[in-house]
Amino acid sequence: MTGKKRVRTRKNNNRTGKFCISLIMLAFVAVMSVQIVKIYQKDQEYINRQEALEQEYAEEMDRKNEIKEYDRYTQSREYVEDIAKSKLGLLYGNEIIFKEQKE
Repeated sequence: MTGKKRVRTRKNNNRTGKFCISLIMLAFVAVMSVQIVKIYQKDQEYINRQEALEQEYAEEMDRKNEIKEYDRYTQSREYVEDIAKSKLGLLYGNEIIFKEQKE
């Protein structure tokens, strides 16, 4: 009987070892899955942030172009004439001002 008992003990030890290894592998897979999901979410956040920054950059470039155009306009003769007419009330000698009369 002692021979049969040894065989059973080895089989039980073998099963226990396989079970422990299976549990360790299952825990490892679970931890890795959680880490993969976290990394994927962080990647999505970075993608969204990059898109927002690219849009903000495009808006700032448009604003920069508008400022350049306005700068060119302020250095033109047309700007000087508009300011002279609207704020100072100046005119060329051959211009006439027509004003509406309120009834």
